Amino acid sequence: MNKYIGIIPARYASTRFPGKPLALVGGKPMIQRVYERVTEVLPEVLVATDDKRIAEAVAAFGGKYVMTSELHRSGTDRCLEAYTKSGSDADVIINIQGDEPFIDRSQLESLMRSFDDEQVRIASLARRFDPQQGFDALFDPNSVKVVMDSNSFALYFSRSIIPYVRNYDWKKWTEKAEFFTHVGLYGYKASTLAELCALPQSPLEIAESLEQLRWLQGGYHIKMSVTDVTNFGIDTPADLEAANAYLESLEK
Repeated sequence: MNKYIGIIPARYASTRFPGKPLALVGGKPMIQRVYERVTEVLPEVLVATDDKRIAEAVAAFGGKYVMTSELHRSGTDRCLEAYTKSGSDADVIINIQGDEPFIDRSQLESLMRSFDDEQVRIASLARRFDPQQGFDALFDPNSVKVVMDSNSFALYFSRSIIPYVRNYDWKKWTEKAEFFTHVGLYGYKASTLAELCALPQSPLEIAESLEQLRWLQGGYHIKMSVTDVTNFGIDTPADLEAANAYLESLEK
């Protein structure tokens, strides 16, 4: 039976929202909201950060953290350093976005179940695209699309719309095909994580600015589970306002 650890990479520096992990969501730092959600499911959780202010905030609410380098290229690299420094003997690392204060336990559980298959080394989540959102939402390059094979392994991720629906006007595409968007939650076997971080950037990754394409191009397989839960990621101050308004609506 696999043993799991949840790692939440958290940087203070952000182009669109500096200090985002410490922004208050319903009166609590965002990083605390994420941490508390994850600890409902995972027995071992820690924050991987390069900033003392975040570390102090985590310590203040009784959480665990590991200080990591400022030079990491991605949250995946930060996860590896944190896992190594923690001394954990977990078999699987779950990488949780630090800006998802409303992450649902079903999503974490679904990701964990992927590793019941001993052949799975990397896992992630996809969400069915709601056609009612319209073509513009599907076209948005910030919404990463994914196509999968018949065994639910990812074939490709793209900022473009995939699949291309031939012989139909683009306004009809959402009526003629099922589309999936990627949810940025990952799980890795511990031994595989080290291998992934040793891979050089690939041409596809550079072209699309999607780290997971490095893994696919390197010959790794990513098992996908489908979630119908809508996440509420916070990337900008405007998103934070919306998140607080959402919490207020729940309390009424």
